[in-house]
Amino acid sequence: MDQKFVNARSPLRLLEKSLHGGLGRGNLGVVLAGHGVGKAAFLVNLAIDDLLRGARVLHVALDQTVAHVRAFYDTVFGDLGSSTHLDNLQVAHADADRKRSIRTYASPSFGASKLREAVKVDSEVAGSPSLVIVEGWNLQSASRDELADVKSLARELGAEIWLSHHCPGEKVEGVPPALGAVADLFSVVLALEPENGAVALRALKDHDNPDVSALRVSLDPRTLLLVRS
Repeated sequence: MDQKFVNARSPLRLLEKSLHGGLGRGNLGVVLAGHGVGKAAFLVNLAIDDLLRGARVLHVALDQTVAHVRAFYDTVFGDLGSSTHLDNLQVAHADADRKRSIRTYASPSFGASKLREAVKVDSEVAGSPSLVIVEGWNLQSASRDELADVKSLARELGAEIWLSHHCPGEKVEGVPPALGAVADLFSVVLALEPENGAVALRALKDHDNPDVSALRVSLDPRTLLLVRS
């Protein structure tokens, strides 16, 4: 299977079709889920999707090592290759590694200024990323000013920036109260929930669209690819 077909099965294709073009460059998005449901795998899948299309990706992770994050990419990439029989897997993997940068920080020291620093260093070395993943940031501890600065950074870069937020239970009823005061800064809010042996992906916010019922699909709990009926 070639890379174009793999891209066609990515959750990002549904985001683009159902969410009025997806997140879109210059915007801030967040994925919500309980522990172990698949926030990290979902974000890595989004990153790999962009990497397979030749884009540059910066992955910022908190309280992890670079080796751990890289190993997770390797695992997801391996699962993707096995499930899709991706042609020239090793070549595609090596090319993706060259286009992806990983930077890690300790939670107490991280904030919008550190993210700007990571982007600046990465841009000088490898070129500006079109996608920035921020994994593990406790958004409850982030001020509105910080998140507004991250949104400004997305606009300055002309990039998509995705964050994740941990919810206490498996069911995500809506945008949690902890994010209520900053929900307007996010253009897209997605929820991941276990459902009938799969992972349900649904939208809680789609830009300014009042009807968010268009996106509700099932993903394979291991690969986070679409479940085909």
